[in-house]
Amino acid sequence: MKLNKFLSLGLTACALSLASCNDFLDDNRYPLDKQTNSPDYWTTEQNLQAQVNALYNNFTGYGNGATWTNNYYYRSLNDDQTNHMYSGEGIVFARWDYQYAPTSNSVWDASYEVVRKCNYIIENSNVPTEVKNNNFIAQARLIRAMQYYELVRALGDVPLITKVLDPADPELYGERTPRNTVMDFVLEDLNYAVANILQQSSKLEFSKDMANAMKSDICLYEAAFAKYHQNDNTRANKFYQEVVNATTAIISSGTYRICDDYQSLYNSVFTADPANDLVSLQDNPEVIFMKGYQLGVLGNSAQAYLSSNTAIPGMNRDAFDAYLFKDGKPKALTSYDPTDAAEPMYDEAGNVTGVSIANLLEVRDDRLSKTLDNQLSFGNIKYSRVNSYPLTSPTGYTICKYVNLNLPTQQSVNEGSGSCCAPLYWLANIYCDYIEARAEMGQLTDADVTSYIKPLWDRAKIDTSNLSLAWLNDMNDPANNMGISSLLWEVRRLRRCELMFDCYHRYWDLIRWHQLELLDTFKHPNITLGANVSKVPEAALAGVTVKDGYLDASMGGTRQFTEREYLQPLGTRIINLYNEKGLTLPQNPGWEGN
Repeated sequence: MKLNKFLSLGLTACALSLASCNDFLDDNRYPLDKQTNSPDYWTTEQNLQAQVNALYNNFTGYGNGATWTNNYYYRSLNDDQTNHMYSGEGIVFARWDYQYAPTSNSVWDASYEVVRKCNYIIENSNVPTEVKNNNFIAQARLIRAMQYYELVRALGDVPLITKVLDPADPELYGERTPRNTVMDFVLEDLNYAVANILQQSSKLEFSKDMANAMKSDICLYEAAFAKYHQNDNTRANKFYQEVVNATTAIISSGTYRICDDYQSLYNSVFTADPANDLVSLQDNPEVIFMKGYQLGVLGNSAQAYLSSNTAIPGMNRDAFDAYLFKDGKPKALTSYDPTDAAEPMYDEAGNVTGVSIANLLEVRDDRLSKTLDNQLSFGNIKYSRVNSYPLTSPTGYTICKYVNLNLPTQQSVNEGSGSCCAPLYWLANIYCDYIEARAEMGQLTDADVTSYIKPLWDRAKIDTSNLSLAWLNDMNDPANNMGISSLLWEVRRLRRCELMFDCYHRYWDLIRWHQLELLDTFKHPNITLGANVSKVPEAALAGVTVKDGYLDASMGGTRQFTEREYLQPLGTRIINLYNEKGLTLPQNPGWEGN
């Protein structure tokens, strides 16, 4: 079973770990395993595969076991949901991820540890067959590219380490390499990976298609950063074209197609069980690369988190309003009734028993009804779906996107027991990348709209009879607050709604578009508001705060944007280690002395 790429081989990875560090600049980080230092070790395919298998641990998916940390919904800071966090003061409104420079930065620490593992494979791989040897090296270079990309987007300029360092190497305390230089190096690694990774038939393994999908996401980030942060259109178009190259390679293969059921991308299991209406994510024609889970082998807590009676972050008003109506128009322009007021439900005695949004979901983009429960849950008004505890959310909107109602109660509510598998790269993601790159270069055509936007609208049950490039150009939604063309606004809306809560896309999208100020609650108060409860009797609103008819999820908290938020702070321990050597590692702007 190839499920063990993510599961049981993790034990092997620990046993064969090339570094035991918690920090890149830790004097104990050098490999002590005599076996892995032996040249003979690296001539055996089994040993190389074991080292590559360790790299699968970099894909979090829905998390591992009882941890609620995952790469999809949990505490993702963006303008799609209102987050609450636990602190010494109890539950508080979530501000920025960093309030001051920490002792260590987890991105720096974790990424450089993986970079060292990759460099070790790249330098030492020596299996007899050249094609297979290049395949192992390519997989290591793919993950090295991923790590440097994550370092650059979080920290900006970072030391570029391209070999395994010894204590005497001057690069050990090297200067921060300009981010563009690092990202050019990342592109070289990606292109090598695309050219040399062998195509695999399993969606659980690194493959040429998966490498192209990763290349697309990374190059899209770099292209937008060049355009919107650096005003460098030449560099931007170079990377936008790389996005088009990567996505076209995947699309033209004819291997994948948009699946019929949007939610099946997120709540399918590993092995189909028709008797219990459970379908397999492996069989989904849209999926390129996935993380597998199976009860008794490895579970996750995504569904348990979304089925608990603990207050969870909820979709906010800003995100709800982003979804088009079924006529293909936004709230301000639709021919449908644009009201968003939820409808209270009563028992025979006139008591409120629930608050429904079913009628609101019925006229909207169908992805919204696949993402939210059809009843609100807040304060004393509780809603329980099948196999869940009474839910509650500060915005009233609770999330069902990653929930499978056909799973038994044990898997629905017990931490670490969830068996829904996580998509990591899939065709809709590729379509969104392609559409944006073409639009940004001024090259989007009606043929592109028909081939890549229409299938997503069709699945969302949005009327496509008028859909065209001219339609998108002429939409002119008054809600456009990014200072961009109508076309780009609609392209970004499509991406926002298609990838809602997925893989931290929205947060990094706001950064690369130079739009992080949309998280400023003073300038954009809609991101702290939730559902419209203006029709709910006041007596049923006990224990919640309402502002202008909408649930106020801010808890009195605020979040003010400053430019420093575009980069995370370096860990002070790293800076101090440089200082002890008489060297300087500059802190990121705005974080000095924090």
